[in-house]
Amino acid sequence: MTLSEARNSGFMLMEDFQCLYEEIQQSGIFSDSKTFTDAIAKGTIAEILEAYHRQKQESGFDLKSFVETFFVIPTAQTADYQSDPSKPLRLHLEDLWLILARSPATAQGTLIALPYDYVVPGGRFREIYYWDSYFTMLGLEVSGQYALIESMVNNFAHLIDSIGFIPNGNRTYYLGRSQPPFFALMVQLLARHKGEEVWQQYLPQLEKEYGFWMKGREELSLQYDYLSAQARTVMLPDGSVLNRYWDDVPLPRPEAYKEDVALAQQIKNQKPEDVYRHVRAAAESGWDFSSRWFKDGQNMTTIHTTDIIPVDLNCLLWYLEKCLQQTYENKGNQFLSAIYQQKATQRQGAIEKYCWNAVDGFYSDYDWKMQVIISNHTVAGAFPLFFGIASQVQATQVAEVLEKGFLRKGGLLTTLQTTHQQWDAPNGWAPLQWIAYRGLKNYGFRTLAKEIKHRWCQNNEIRYATVGKMMEKYNVEGQEKSAQGGEYPNQDGFGWTNGVYLKMITDEDDN
Repeated sequence: MTLSEARNSGFMLMEDFQCLYEEIQQSGIFSDSKTFTDAIAKGTIAEILEAYHRQKQESGFDLKSFVETFFVIPTAQTADYQSDPSKPLRLHLEDLWLILARSPATAQGTLIALPYDYVVPGGRFREIYYWDSYFTMLGLEVSGQYALIESMVNNFAHLIDSIGFIPNGNRTYYLGRSQPPFFALMVQLLARHKGEEVWQQYLPQLEKEYGFWMKGREELSLQYDYLSAQARTVMLPDGSVLNRYWDDVPLPRPEAYKEDVALAQQIKNQKPEDVYRHVRAAAESGWDFSSRWFKDGQNMTTIHTTDIIPVDLNCLLWYLEKCLQQTYENKGNQFLSAIYQQKATQRQGAIEKYCWNAVDGFYSDYDWKMQVIISNHTVAGAFPLFFGIASQVQATQVAEVLEKGFLRKGGLLTTLQTTHQQWDAPNGWAPLQWIAYRGLKNYGFRTLAKEIKHRWCQNNEIRYATVGKMMEKYNVEGQEKSAQGGEYPNQDGFGWTNGVYLKMITDEDDN
């Protein structure tokens, strides 16, 4: 589904209400730009705009009252839920699945329909999110919620079939971008319960997912122009092709319109559409926002996301290639199996060449325009361990950097940079704790892995005892302090935190 197709289908798109939308966001009626973006119109676009232009000319016009008259304004999903801090945390999380679960969604406002049950993260996030859902599923697996896991996988398969890819979330304003490609890992999780035939069932969607991320690859080859990019693909000087994050729409994000416009106005040396593209690409990464995407490592005004080849994204695509290779081998198609094996081998070699920093002994992102490895270390450097791409020697060096540089009282830092961004110090995030924890265990670093798990889970438990909630992110520098930074307040709920906590405390290898 394209943006034009969404409009023809009757979805509410923010550009349809552009004049009204801009006035609402600039007025400060809602502290969060996403609130109105998720509103549901009570009439047609034409009717609402006609009323707006007419009433605006009248004395005593009140914009807030107008909005409340013509739109259904959403509230936080968990706003009415009161937890019982005296209840053991695991029992609280079992109860919370019922609060975060949703029945099949019908299309209304900006919401895209889903045919099966699903789980939302919580708080302001009233829809599914792609990579969040994998980590949520880890907890659902512990809770024995296999039917819900399968429903969620089926929803993502439906989105791939109907839209051509899995969007950031099931909202029309996310139709320009995806998120880190965890679909193959979701299938792998489901296969643990239902058997290997699951891979054959979802093979068409796995192929389409791969095609989405590799779109533009053929154009790169035809150009014979090394060091060039098309959409999410980049050809490097030696002819290797790796991937970057991207968004097909060079406009302000509707869910953060005011913030994006203000940023573009601050940056004088780039065209606004280029700024919006970098911002949206960072949103596709899930790390929105982080010093990881800043040229100077500190300021949002130096954002250059599309210039960066992220190590974690390319590890995820390596895994997808390996899954396709194995699935075709099991299917008896040796030709396609060999093709995907070659693709995975080539990508692994390129990750080694462009993302391994031998001087620092750590995996990092690569600036393909400047042709340099980026010195800003992030926990994304643990992804090659999670997928088994690193050698034992490399894993040993990565483990040392994680322990000495990233490990704090409450878990692992996201980056070593302290900024006002939420994906920087002093914050830690559940998905990255899990990736590092499992990656270290893969290479035998059980003591360090167990320490990370202990500190992170204790951090979760302390905050729960204090506020009765599980949070989206945590301060790992001091467990008594809240996480900092970001475009919105720290959210409670929270799907992936719940999932990782449950999976960690029940990991039999450590108990």
